[in-house]
Amino acid sequence: MEVYITSDLHFGHNRDFLYGSRGFNNIYEHDKAIIDNWNSIVNEEDLVYILGDIMLNDNDYGCKCFNQLNGFKEIILGNHDSDARKELYNNLHGVLDVSLAKIIKYDKYHFFLCHYPTITSNHDYKKPLKNRIINLCGHTHTNDKFKDWDKGYIYHCELEAHNMKPINMDSVVKDIEQKAGVE
Repeated sequence: MEVYITSDLHFGHNRDFLYGSRGFNNIYEHDKAIIDNWNSIVNEEDLVYILGDIMLNDNDYGCKCFNQLNGFKEIILGNHDSDARKELYNNLHGVLDVSLAKIIKYDKYHFFLCHYPTITSNHDYKKPLKNRIINLCGHTHTNDKFKDWDKGYIYHCELEAHNMKPINMDSVVKDIEQKAGVE
């Protein structure tokens, strides 16, 4: 089993500022590409943490898109994930959990999963990286995974920052170790 993370799928969000900025001509092309990209790397037995904003507008359409995604999913709610959608998410294919935030341990590191960039640790270089809590987030639609690194240990998981695909947690760890200068 592999573990992945991603954010801001925005299925059905039929606005040019979203799908156009991601390089697509329309929302249907956008949504198909997300599903195809996801399923090209995520297997049925894999786990994906989704850091919010799964769908907008037509919930039936959004659910149809979501149910095509491989793997088990743990959902962290985002700003577009209403109470009604939270109830929907609990009944979608492969969903194990829906929450506002979560702390996980992966490899030797501690991660705070939240839709929003959150300062969880300052740059206290006297402590090893494994003793800090690193925020994994989405929300800002940045293509720079280290956009907020200067504020604290914040790593962006938006689709834009990872070629429109979920990112493997081993790659997240490697990116962070390189950025922090851990050998």
